[in-house]
Amino acid sequence: MFPRGTFLLLLLFLVHCIGIYLFTKGFLLSRLSLPDRNECGHDGCTSLATHKRAVLLVIDALRFDFISSHPPQPASPYHHNILTLPRELTAARPQHSFIFNAYADPPTITLQRIKGLTTGSLPTFVDVGESFGGSAINEDSLLHQFVAAGRKVAFAGDDTWMTVFPDILDHNMSFPFDSFNVEDLHTVDEGVIANLLPMVKNCSLSWDLAIGHGLGVDHAGHRVGPEHPVMKAKLQQMNGFLAELIEALDEDTLFILLGDHGMDRAGNHGGDSTLETMSAVWMYSKGPALSQGSMSFPSNLVPTTVFPGETVSHRSIQQIDLVPTISLLLGLPIPFNNLGSIIPEIFDRSANNAAIQRALELNANQIKKYLDAYRDSRSGGELDGFWPQLSESWKEIQAAPSPEESLAATIVATYSAYGLLGDEADNSEERLQSALSSAFKAGAAGLALGSVAYFPLENLLEGVYLHHVSLFGSALASTLTFTHLCRPTLRRKQLTSISIIPVLHALCFASNSFTVWEDRIVLFLIITSLVPAFLTGFTAPTARLRGRILGFSAVFAACVRLMAFVTVCREEQHPYCTVTFYALSASSAPPVLALIVAPLGAFSIPFLIRRVLGISKSENGLARIFFPWVLTSALLAGTGFWFLEWAHSTEFFGDDVNAWFRLIRTVLARTCVAAITFGGVSLWWMSPVCLQINTDDSQASSNKPEQKKQAAVLGFANAFGSPYLVFWTIFLSVVWLCTQLMGQIVLGLATIALLAHLEVIDSVRDVRGLSKAFASNNPSTALDLNVLGRELSFSEVVPLALLAVHTFHGTGHQSTIPSLQWKTAFIFTSTVSFPFSQVTAITNTLGPHFLMGLASPLVVLWNLPPVPTPGGLKTSSLRAGLAIMLYFTILLLGSATCAAVLRRHLMVWKIFAPRYMFAVISLLAIDLGVIVGIGIGVGRVRERIERIFKRIA
Repeated sequence: MFPRGTFLLLLLFLVHCIGIYLFTKGFLLSRLSLPDRNECGHDGCTSLATHKRAVLLVIDALRFDFISSHPPQPASPYHHNILTLPRELTAARPQHSFIFNAYADPPTITLQRIKGLTTGSLPTFVDVGESFGGSAINEDSLLHQFVAAGRKVAFAGDDTWMTVFPDILDHNMSFPFDSFNVEDLHTVDEGVIANLLPMVKNCSLSWDLAIGHGLGVDHAGHRVGPEHPVMKAKLQQMNGFLAELIEALDEDTLFILLGDHGMDRAGNHGGDSTLETMSAVWMYSKGPALSQGSMSFPSNLVPTTVFPGETVSHRSIQQIDLVPTISLLLGLPIPFNNLGSIIPEIFDRSANNAAIQRALELNANQIKKYLDAYRDSRSGGELDGFWPQLSESWKEIQAAPSPEESLAATIVATYSAYGLLGDEADNSEERLQSALSSAFKAGAAGLALGSVAYFPLENLLEGVYLHHVSLFGSALASTLTFTHLCRPTLRRKQLTSISIIPVLHALCFASNSFTVWEDRIVLFLIITSLVPAFLTGFTAPTARLRGRILGFSAVFAACVRLMAFVTVCREEQHPYCTVTFYALSASSAPPVLALIVAPLGAFSIPFLIRRVLGISKSENGLARIFFPWVLTSALLAGTGFWFLEWAHSTEFFGDDVNAWFRLIRTVLARTCVAAITFGGVSLWWMSPVCLQINTDDSQASSNKPEQKKQAAVLGFANAFGSPYLVFWTIFLSVVWLCTQLMGQIVLGLATIALLAHLEVIDSVRDVRGLSKAFASNNPSTALDLNVLGRELSFSEVVPLALLAVHTFHGTGHQSTIPSLQWKTAFIFTSTVSFPFSQVTAITNTLGPHFLMGLASPLVVLWNLPPVPTPGGLKTSSLRAGLAIMLYFTILLLGSATCAAVLRRHLMVWKIFAPRYMFAVISLLAIDLGVIVGIGIGVGRVRERIERIFKRIA
């Protein structure tokens, strides 16, 4: 059965991936970059040149208010009125110096902003996936134009530039430094200062564009947040560096200072909040004036904006407007794919406005050429309905086959398998085997038919390719075939057992406010899911069962309520939300409470697990060794890692001690994971049994040879659940290491809530079994273990699914990019190292979902005795996994449908699209947890337990 069960799970996982892929390809925008290069031709772009060379200094995450002359009130002593040189020179030389509040198009990730700053193009939502490793920029850019003109580009700083421009930057004048070591606040900045400043001073060097990219401000934001003395020290260092740099400039060199993006209150970025998208830009000319200031521009041409907390408006631009402006100032063609417009006041040089008119003409001609080339490309059909007016945005490609159908078919197929395995018929396993075989054949046929059907319909399916139709046909054919062969018999009992909670949860995604406040809604739903069990507790036939149901329900409710106090806040939730996951909303440091409670939790969780197992006397065998020694040590190591990280981030102990902190943390993390992964798994695999078997030889030693030995088995009542719980805690310890201190407290509460829920389920089943037995004509059947009600109900899995989402929020996450905890990518190394950085960041984000998917078989295995052999153990475990997969598939379908229907909504890319993406990765994490649990955990436990009791018998 387990090969068939695992095959079924893998089939559903594959169909999930196909449906996700097809919908994502049609829904998320993808940008077509044209390979054309722009040339001056007869346009005479050199006529507007004012400078021969330029210095471009990027201070990563330099938010506009960091250089503003009127910062928000009350001003911060750590990042306001510190980097003051730009505003001082602007006040002293207003025609030579300009400060702008530049809008950085999201996603506000450095790699995407570099692309925008050099090509003038706009990133798309899916570009954030390249954050840990991008490809070279081959489209026309400012740097390509420099090389085409025979000029040289020098560089010092963030090595991302070397990744995206490997053949453009002059290697004899390039000094790259590792960009992803967020714990190093000084190396990159000091490297920029040590190399860029001498290049500027040495006029004999043959560079025409010198680029510097410092990371200290950004890393300080990630490490300690903007409200910290470390941030003040970095801005003071940058202000001093700017003063030296300006002093060294000659009059033929244009200077541009900018932040590639801003940072939010906690020092993070990646999203589209106001603080993340408002970056600073300063342009300065030591020689010729940039503007005469003689012309008055209409407000729509020179818009202004007010930074949050300020009272004075400032000139605002789009960050990509720098591309055409800098190109013309240096006498270069505007890059072909540019979508930015010139900054008008920079070209205000004469009374007849000839320079402005010429700049606007060159800019308009470039965009017109781009539109003509785009319309002639394979994606040009997007412009057909808008070509006469050119007043609306480009339409996204609509795929003809509806990918939502694939996701919906997955839900039906999953429910069919869930219902089939719940049938009381003896041939359910045979029917499943036959259905899987037929589904595989139908999938192959659908793949072939889809391929054949594509060619006559090719002209009608714009933007749809052969593999799209083939995958769609294969997934649809296999799921429909499986659904038809496994269609469950709809009885009143099955219809009344359907839970309304997943439907309500999915419908929340139709509202932007409900999606924003999903963390509060999940708390309401998870408490509501307890009501049926709580009411059953009042009707329990014995006082012991009443006490267990009501008591453990109260424990579950208390844990989830305490978890709800740990929050990070979305931008849309302010001012009605208070950050408690961190010490301050503008800090990434843990609160004092976490420093106190997290170590206590690391000690307490193994102890509490053993106490719960002690109820069924199943804390023996492997549990006696594993929980007090292996699990406790692993949890303490995970907590110790984050204590050292906190001590390091305070910058209190100095660089030498911090280097030791980093080394100890690295060794601790690697040792912990290696020990628990190889040692813990090996120990569990060899003997996954939590039993103590005592035999009585006195009877056998008598003169009655027919007398057999008597055996007393401690842990008999929970023989399957306790070893599987050991298996689950192995993965808990890994997720614990990848979770920050406040999140570890939430993981501990979630573990207690899980155990309480399992005890509630077991007690409710006992109540139902006893009530059924007492109502029968033979009350003695109440003592028959096979008669007690053990049938799985979908409503028993619903709290587990909600607990996964609730734990996700409690561990410091929201369905937004800025809530990603990037510092978890540096657990095993001080810099980005594939695949370790990606694995730890993913584990931090999706660990709660994986753990609850892995825990789903416990709903069946908990307090299940091995003798007599429990009927339906194999199918019931599989049904539990299918139930939680079904819940999250419903959420995925709901988020995908709502995002598609509301694709013209103002908040589609801010709220609905991110929620869809998190629904995707959540379902994949749940799928993986279920596959590991059913394929490895349940099979091994069942094999060992059955072997032991066969030997005893």
